[in-house]
Amino acid sequence: MIFDYRLIAVLLAFCCTGFTPSSLSATESAAEKQSPRPNIILCMTDDQGWGETGFNGHPILKTPHLDDMAASGLRFDRFYAAAPVCSPTRGSFLTGRHPNRFACFSWGHTLRPQEVTVAEAVKSAGYTTGHFGKWHLGSVQANSPVSPGNSGFDEWVSSPNFYENDPWMSHNGVVEQLKGESSRATVDAALDFIKQADKQEKPFLAVIWFGNPHTPHEAVSELKALYPKQDASFQNYFGEITGVDRAMGHLRRQLRDLGIAENTLLWFTSDNGPRPPRFKNEESRSQATGGLAGWKGNLWEGGIRVPSIVEWPAVIKKPETTNVPCGTIDIYPTVLQITGAKVSHQPHLDGVSLLPLMEGQMTARAHPMGFWTYPSKGHPKRSTQILLDLKEKQTPQQINPKGPVPDADASSLATHYSKEDLPGAAAWIDGDYKLLKSVSKKGAPKYALYHLSQDKAEQQDLSKEDPTRLKKMKAGLKGWQESVVDSLNGKDYAD
Repeated sequence: MIFDYRLIAVLLAFCCTGFTPSSLSATESAAEKQSPRPNIILCMTDDQGWGETGFNGHPILKTPHLDDMAASGLRFDRFYAAAPVCSPTRGSFLTGRHPNRFACFSWGHTLRPQEVTVAEAVKSAGYTTGHFGKWHLGSVQANSPVSPGNSGFDEWVSSPNFYENDPWMSHNGVVEQLKGESSRATVDAALDFIKQADKQEKPFLAVIWFGNPHTPHEAVSELKALYPKQDASFQNYFGEITGVDRAMGHLRRQLRDLGIAENTLLWFTSDNGPRPPRFKNEESRSQATGGLAGWKGNLWEGGIRVPSIVEWPAVIKKPETTNVPCGTIDIYPTVLQITGAKVSHQPHLDGVSLLPLMEGQMTARAHPMGFWTYPSKGHPKRSTQILLDLKEKQTPQQINPKGPVPDADASSLATHYSKEDLPGAAAWIDGDYKLLKSVSKKGAPKYALYHLSQDKAEQQDLSKEDPTRLKKMKAGLKGWQESVVDSLNGKDYAD
């Protein structure tokens, strides 16, 4: 049987907005006038700081294509990664939920198979889906329960973690080597998928997660040459970021050449704050964060506020800049509303749809945003070695080696988490105010309160000046953390 997914999506949308069968003829006429469902491309860099673009004021970096996106689309001045390290943020990106809800506490931790990903969700609206680049949410062996293929992606060319030039990747479970500069090779793999989807006239979701500018910083010679006045470490570092920029420029040109740029939503962001070379150099750190406090690994603004732009010419008609707090938790609900995707058993969401913001109808965030660094060690994932080991064991007839399945226990709910103990650093952002909970070496919590629009560097603690707000925000944070613990213990999967 052949289904008209576009009509199904429209009818479902009508049901949710109060349409009745008596108005069906009128709604059919309206549906015929609607433009095709937009294509969705979601891009993310690895360890790029809020200040590491030309449009956010970096005095050295060359990012002309990202700057052009910012000059023509919607630019977020307060966009937040859900966590200050990579895997948890990636989990939030795919699910619309804080990563602690599914025990993705630190780098190298996995998704839970019980989670609903954005790739799984948009299939209900007839989309084909692809993942390209860094995965870092589990194994890229095809039979792993948390591989890209078992997380909703029809096509995937994915690495277990960060990678450099001429990268090894898992292509639908088969280990292959791509050729070329890291970011361009990733975009080219995605474009193969995009062109095929366009040829078949299918709407698509493409998730592109670059491996740069994560260490070890190995830019190609052409990119290093753009920064002759820098030492070798920064030639490589800045070169990698410009490499991402050039890859984004190539992607945008190809979308225009294919004639699909107008109704393609292209979203760019980063997974956490920066870790530039010469980390102790205050000038380079300040440039990387745009003057924000902190960096990768902590919950100060520099650790979680990241660059973000959306370009969607069919909807975003003129350049806009917003100070509304938004984040990676909002990507999933935004895509669901845009595509008309339906999820029958939706776990609790932390994010909200930003479609009203894109359409100029949203001026404030209705609910605060929570952050929580649950103390847990990261799990090392050395991409090249993992993939070469897998390649040795693969045959044309058997891509999944005999033996234990990687991450077979990812769905386990055996560990019980207590609401009595809410360990680790946390933050609660409500409009212009941010509550920051830190933990001393003795384990005692300490709270500070900041007004971010007046004090983006978080220098002036207002907790003693505004005890009423402090008390209210502490209660809000605690209540949210307790709901996260409920999720950790499986409450969201009860059905």
